[in-house]
Amino acid sequence: MRHRVAGRKLSRSTGHRRALYRNLVTDLLRYERIVTTEAKAKEVRPLAEKVITWGKQGTLHARRQALSFVLDKKVVDKVFDDIGPRYAERPGGYTRLAKLGPRLGDGAPMAQLELV
Repeated sequence: MRHRVAGRKLSRSTGHRRALYRNLVTDLLRYERIVTTEAKAKEVRPLAEKVITWGKQGTLHARRQALSFVLDKKVVDKVFDDIGPRYAERPGGYTRLAKLGPRLGDGAPMAQLELV
């Protein structure tokens, strides 16, 4: 039974899954919009919002936490200089998830994840 087991495995090992999440969060913050499967988007959403919250805090500790998760230093600079101050008055909910329909190749449900 899977009672109280959170998260999706996405048919990947732990390291592969963590690397996937880090790549998706980095790309979302770099381009401010990504298209991926619904399951991946739903998993990445809270991670990206946590990084944006660190950007809002603007402290050295928050920057180091963001650098330990986001793969690109330039993206972290963008989060702390541009994205964090943009959402200074917003108490959460920085992303929007829009469903796009099935992917042509295998019919996987696709979604677009973007910053509000």
